[in-house]
Amino acid sequence: MKLLASLTLAAVVSTLALPVMAQFQKPEDAIKYRKSVMTVQAAHFGRIGAMVNGRVPYDAKVVADNAAIVETMSKLPWSAFGPGTDKGETRALPAIWTEQAKFKEGADKMQSEVAKLSAASKTGNLDAVKTAFGAIGQSCKACHDDFQQKQ
Repeated sequence: MKLLASLTLAAVVSTLALPVMAQFQKPEDAIKYRKSVMTVQAAHFGRIGAMVNGRVPYDAKVVADNAAIVETMSKLPWSAFGPGTDKGETRALPAIWTEQAKFKEGADKMQSEVAKLSAASKTGNLDAVKTAFGAIGQSCKACHDDFQQKQ
């Protein structure tokens, strides 16, 4: 019975993994994917920013909803910085591949700060959201300064 359960689990996991493995058949697919993730993430982060900066009225639920999306999205683009994705329609600098530990450190820092924003957003406290939002902005800027070509 244990063998049957193990084989069934292995089959399910393999089936679920196929779309992920096939996702980046070509480097261009990975580049499009990571750019799309960053675009969606920036849109939701911008909605929070509009409230943090007083351009629109503060709505704790909207902030919490958008922070949750940003938190989920913050975990997605990193697998799309694989081999061969340094060329093509990308602003990614070669340092991503030559300084992988530093790049990973930046990604981890951003994800940590995003988790703090998500937690702060659940309190409904605008000042806590502002503090967390600012830390993410600094984290993103630091990574972009080191690893993204200027426009």
